[in-house]
Amino acid sequence: MQNPLTPEAQLAEIERGVVDIISRDDLLKKLKENRPLKIKAGFDPTAPDLHLGHTVLINKLRIFQQLGHDIYFLIGDYTGMIGDPTGKSATRPPLTREQVLENAKSYQEQVFKILDAEKTHVVFNSQWFDLMTAADMIRLASQQTVSRMMERDDFTKRFKNQQPIAIHEFLYPLVQGYDSVALQADVELGGTDQTFNLLMGRTLQSRYEQAPQVCITLPLLEGLDGVHKMSKSLGNYVGIQEPAGTIYQKILSMPDSLIGRYFELLSFKTLTDIQNLMAEMQAGRNPQDLKKLLALELIERFYDAETAANAHKSTGNRLVDGELPIDLPTVEVSLEGRESLSMISILARAGLTKNAAQAKDALGRGVVKVDGKGVNAQHTLTLGFNGIVQASKKAIARVIVVS
Repeated sequence: MQNPLTPEAQLAEIERGVVDIISRDDLLKKLKENRPLKIKAGFDPTAPDLHLGHTVLINKLRIFQQLGHDIYFLIGDYTGMIGDPTGKSATRPPLTREQVLENAKSYQEQVFKILDAEKTHVVFNSQWFDLMTAADMIRLASQQTVSRMMERDDFTKRFKNQQPIAIHEFLYPLVQGYDSVALQADVELGGTDQTFNLLMGRTLQSRYEQAPQVCITLPLLEGLDGVHKMSKSLGNYVGIQEPAGTIYQKILSMPDSLIGRYFELLSFKTLTDIQNLMAEMQAGRNPQDLKKLLALELIERFYDAETAANAHKSTGNRLVDGELPIDLPTVEVSLEGRESLSMISILARAGLTKNAAQAKDALGRGVVKVDGKGVNAQHTLTLGFNGIVQASKKAIARVIVVS
């Protein structure tokens, strides 16, 4: 590989946003070998969807890919049936092979929104573990001691609290570490919570007389609450397969304190561009402007430019006057034997206001429109009406009046 960037320049690109490199000297030495390095990252398909927290690591894989290195996106269909004990206070319930494979299929579809499918090696660790005998697994288990496993915070806390630790949970770090042996990985990436597992791969490679891999840890992305790690179970996540309008809404709703963090870890803009944006915000630029820039960049990455340009038109987003949501709901309102309905009744029955009192207030403020024209409380709609009724910039629907 004749990489146009020097090893030092590559290292500078790789270091952006990482927490630790074990070790930096080893990575620089490997880069100076001027060959495509084997870059490994493992994902246990324990849930069907990826969110922005997962993409922090995938974005780093993309950097390595652009630098000409070989990416091994490892799907832990075998380890997924064990369950990673990292950060868990109790034994995780095992998944079936069918559940794991279904989730794995979804992962493959999503990851190529960021990585180049033609240049990515997708591998399953069942390829080598299904061939292992019980004797092979015993030999693997002999490579590490119980005392070493108990150095792990998760196990130590559970032991002190007299919470059960199943024997198979001790196998998880060994199995993940052996993946690096099977692939002869040069580099493995993971979140900071995976440090113990990453180092296990480095240890096992030495035991199997391989050059130890470099371990790169990346930060855990805070969720939209700005406090806890992004997690679907906490509801503070942005899924990369969510509708574009939903992604737009969520990014614009995040705390201003997360803007710099999200740009650093999720944007593909240069560090100089990001620093300039942060300086502009400090100088008084509206933080919402920066959130919109980030939302558009992410939506274009996961969808396309046209979808990104129209994402703000989703129902629930603030629209420019004259714009209609791309997912405009249609509501039928019944006359129920009447000749016509007042706008107060229309707004309330169509769900554009919570009740008649709120409808009356909206009409009094002059914000209600029918097909783009302002109306008052005396306006009525009759049978066959089929048009756009708007009670605010966010409360808008196609209303059809039926008998």
